[in-house]
Amino acid sequence: MDDSDGTRQGQLTGLKVVEFAHVVAGPLAGAMLADQGADVVHVEPPGTGDAARLMGPRRDGVPLWFKVAGRNKRSVTLDLHHEEGRGIARELVAWADVVIVTLRAGRLKAWGLDWDAVHAVNPRAVLLQISGFGATSSRADAPGFGKMGEARSGVVHLTGFPDGPPVHTGFSHGDAVTGLMGAYAVLAALHRRATDPGFDGEWIDLALFEPLFRLVEWQIIAHDQLGTVPERAGNQLAVAPAAVINTYRTADDDWLTVTSATPRSVRNVARLLGLPQEEFATAEQQHAGRTRLDDGLRAWIAERPAEACLKAFEDAEVVASRVFTAADIVQDPVYAEREDIVTVDDPDLGPVRMQAVIPHFRRVPGAVWRTGPSLGVDNELVYGQWLGIDEQRRAGLEERGVI
Repeated sequence: MDDSDGTRQGQLTGLKVVEFAHVVAGPLAGAMLADQGADVVHVEPPGTGDAARLMGPRRDGVPLWFKVAGRNKRSVTLDLHHEEGRGIARELVAWADVVIVTLRAGRLKAWGLDWDAVHAVNPRAVLLQISGFGATSSRADAPGFGKMGEARSGVVHLTGFPDGPPVHTGFSHGDAVTGLMGAYAVLAALHRRATDPGFDGEWIDLALFEPLFRLVEWQIIAHDQLGTVPERAGNQLAVAPAAVINTYRTADDDWLTVTSATPRSVRNVARLLGLPQEEFATAEQQHAGRTRLDDGLRAWIAERPAEACLKAFEDAEVVASRVFTAADIVQDPVYAEREDIVTVDDPDLGPVRMQAVIPHFRRVPGAVWRTGPSLGVDNELVYGQWLGIDEQRRAGLEERGVI
């Protein structure tokens, strides 16, 4: 599906975004905007393109990850090492409502993509700058990747079992959460732009460790007030909302997670296990008895197949789930009912399935109208139609290797 007929819609239709950002964090922020209808121009170096194009598994030599990571965007090529290329970058900045950058601070300044330069070209632009350590730190020009951000945030220290090493999650957690928070921040700035007559641009300065740091709400106040450092506690969590949370192996070698977030839900677990509910009446009693509950659940689940466990949990109003694999996800009826997986035609692979646009807007939804595009496929559209660069000039730029 293409949007060349103008039928594409979404909450952000008409918003213009240019991203001088590669790999995960910055492009994911742009992807969140593109999924809701924004026109997002992904700027890549000629010939090589974004390094993300080569990441991850392949089918018949075709990389799969970028088909999702680059979806709903326009790809243009531009060599920012050329002065002509930097001039075109300024034209893109002037065209855009939002500019996303992930280059190091020194490179941004040299190429005219730092805050002062962007603001001078387009005083109403919102600049999202993502870096390893933030633009105001002494390490502003140091390189950084998402796993570094995860480690600095405190999340990795808290993840894993007490007798084991700290563990990273199984995907680009730090990058992904930074991209999501970046998109949220852009929308906050755009709200002010729409409501404040004196709006004079905005500079969003986001370090890769900060979003996850913000989301672990209790770690700093606990350390400040109690003088403690929360430690790894496996799946039970260092600070859990209630006394029951863990994963358990079933008799048929499946894995289930069982969790509780209220005193009542803990009492439901006790009742299911045949334990006296009066011994788990208060939060203090439940906390004191959590090992008893955990051991009881482990033994109870180990004696039963997964489906029997899940049925018993449902009847007892105990929240539990199978630990899903990708195969479970694509077969799950709730995912299907939610229409969370869509099929998109790809020019290289044919029909491919991927995540739908999430969150769902029921009145004016976004849509996946293309997979990650071929490198530079939108040069003519963006440079010719959107920036008004004539055919002769474009041909010269191509000959000189600028685009």
